[in-house]
Amino acid sequence: MRHVPNHGIILDIGGGHNPFPKATILSERFLEMTAHRREELVRDERPFVILDIHNLPFKSKSIDYIYCSHVIEHVDNPEQACAELIRVGRAGYIESPTLMKDALFSWAKELNHRWHIVQLGNRLVFFEYDQRRLEGVRSMRWQETILSPYYYSEQDLFYPNRDLFNTILEWVDRFEVVVFRLEKA
Repeated sequence: MRHVPNHGIILDIGGGHNPFPKATILSERFLEMTAHRREELVRDERPFVILDIHNLPFKSKSIDYIYCSHVIEHVDNPEQACAELIRVGRAGYIESPTLMKDALFSWAKELNHRWHIVQLGNRLVFFEYDQRRLEGVRSMRWQETILSPYYYSEQDLFYPNRDLFNTILEWVDRFEVVVFRLEKA
């Protein structure tokens, strides 16, 4: 991450059990365990805020850097959530799993992912999941292999190519958002 300041206000949105080390403010939407967080919430000496990404409780451009990892794929309204990030942040980092990662691990349905996201330049393109893509490959084999404590050659494909398995956008001042929703029958 090139734009993380050494000083200033750094907000981690949804850091849960693994908060961003440079964050000066931690936040979560829920205090209890959820499908997204199955480990104990980290609360330390840093200020902690309960918030909803669709309506951030901060003044415009009051946050020097926003770290938002594996949150945006869950939102109800991507336009509103991203507008809030842009409104309160001067810069930031957004990461979410790609369709390929969700499909191979068969995580999207289990983890209530609503969107798969593609990064094109300074633009995030959101695609609403349909039922088939939510299901992924319908096997836990990839997950068992990649996350195994034992060595499998497939791990050599996954770990060095994490940029293909996660959509990553580091932004300054603003970014663009395009959303494709499923048509209602």
